Amino acid sequence: MPEGPEIQLAADAVAAALVGRPTTAVFFAFDSLKKYEELLTGVAVTAVQAHGKAMLTRFANGWNIYSHNQLYGKWMVRNAHDFPDTNRQLRLALHNEAQSALLYSASDIAVLPDGELDSHPFLSKLGPNLLDKSVTVPPVAARFMAGEFARRRLTSLLLDQGFLAGLGNYLRSEVLFVAHVHPDLRPVDCTDEQILALAEAAVSLTRQSYRTKGITNDLALAHKMKDEGHSYRDYRFWVFDRDGRPCYNCGTPISKDTIGGRRLYYCPTCQSK
Repeated sequence: MPEGPEIQLAADAVAAALVGRPTTAVFFAFDSLKKYEELLTGVAVTAVQAHGKAMLTRFANGWNIYSHNQLYGKWMVRNAHDFPDTNRQLRLALHNEAQSALLYSASDIAVLPDGELDSHPFLSKLGPNLLDKSVTVPPVAARFMAGEFARRRLTSLLLDQGFLAGLGNYLRSEVLFVAHVHPDLRPVDCTDEQILALAEAAVSLTRQSYRTKGITNDLALAHKMKDEGHSYRDYRFWVFDRDGRPCYNCGTPISKDTIGGRRLYYCPTCQSK
């Protein structure tokens, strides 16, 4: 599933193609949304905003398209009406005279007026967006110890968009590793230093992943490995998807667990209890 950095990158691309230009055609695959095609055609797009793992495409007439990529959704930006050769199903298409923004495979799409955004079931429950520059480490650290979060296991808490928006499966493993915190712990089990380290890692790794298009590993190490001919997959992460391979810090083989159907990776030595 795309995480916050990937959705922000997609929003950037869609915004570059659409913002400030009126649409020439709008297509929805779902019958329940067909009635909005005419409403949104000929109207300028004013903004494209990432909200954690969701996206809002905003229009000058006060209407908005909400979309969530879920597990398989993918945005593509192409020249106008230039559709790719793909087996994916087109769910949403926004065209203007120059370009088209195409959303494939996603099923969570809605059209909402401005006045209903604050009550949307997903948007209304989002925690602080880690890619929002106004979000800083101290309030994120305080959030770990808030009553509704402090006794939850970190492996589930770090996937909860109501806790922090934008974290997902790969970032969960990477945040826990960089903070040197064992996955079995809860915030209440952690020291003040560990809580601060978790908050710093959540903020810094999410923003680094956005800047680097997915790299959460030490950047000097990643650049060195790239120069040596290693693949992007080899140098992208500290621990995620690296089970059995040596930890970059201590050489211990990385361990893998599956929790609730989601993969988790950690170093038994660097993240000892």
